[in-house]
Amino acid sequence: MHATGTTDVAAGEEPGRAAKAQRRVGPYRLITALDDPRTKVPVPERRYIARSADGRHTALLSLPLPGRDPHLFLAEADASRYLLGPCAAPATALAGPGEPAWCSRPYLPVLPLPTALAVHGGPLPERTVRALGLALAETLAIVHGQGLTFAGVSPAAVLLAADGPRLTCFGAVRAAGPDGTSRSGLPGLEPGSLPPEQASGGHPRPLGDVYALGATLAYAATGYTTPEQDELPAAFRALIARCLSRDPGNRPQLAEVTDAMGGGPDSSSAALVGPGWLPGRVVAALAHQSAAVLMAEIPHETAPASPTGPVSHSN
Repeated sequence: MHATGTTDVAAGEEPGRAAKAQRRVGPYRLITALDDPRTKVPVPERRYIARSADGRHTALLSLPLPGRDPHLFLAEADASRYLLGPCAAPATALAGPGEPAWCSRPYLPVLPLPTALAVHGGPLPERTVRALGLALAETLAIVHGQGLTFAGVSPAAVLLAADGPRLTCFGAVRAAGPDGTSRSGLPGLEPGSLPPEQASGGHPRPLGDVYALGATLAYAATGYTTPEQDELPAAFRALIARCLSRDPGNRPQLAEVTDAMGGGPDSSSAALVGPGWLPGRVVAALAHQSAAVLMAEIPHETAPASPTGPVSHSN
């Protein structure tokens, strides 16, 4: 059963939606939205490329969806500051007291996974999926070793950069609804990558991240988070099918995922994420985004000193 598909988006159209370019959020002015709604893939938060009022800093800016609890959003963003791993993208600045909720991290040219598939014109090559799976599994293993559950892995949470993927939207499932309440059908949660036990209100646990990882890799390889098994590439079919087991006890451990994706226990994503790991159209779209952001003009102003300015953190 197909949960989510992709639509075509022209490579030159990201970023290209600047209707809100003059909007101010905290110390930033928006340049463009990061996500393209034409992909029709749910995104757990509103994301923008933005620039500081003095023009010195460009950031990836996230805001909670309308109707979401801003305190839960900020709590998860604050907790993300401690994330480790090659794909971790921790928040580095948060809204100050009394401000509307937002968080940010330094900008680098990135495409959300759904946009990358749209730009490429369909599912990604096996090399890209393999590198993506290994890098994400390595990062989730480190996060679990920290005693944390990511609880937010989905196609939209994955951003592709020239030097490898980034994993965002930490805690999106927890922020969407408390334990004990149904999360099925909530805005921003992609249904195919939401583990069944979490959809029914269960407490997010590490094996739920494995389910969501399997759905995200299925999406990268087919364009759908819940494809028919014979639609999956033979190289990943058995592994992804196990990840998507409704019974958490039947899902593989992340060490098995890294072995399968990397070809052995000593494999590392660093060997797979290098020149050529992304398709040419995706690389071109990243270059286009970088140039467009560099040329974006917004009014520069001196940022006023304020006790409610951004709260910066360092790990």
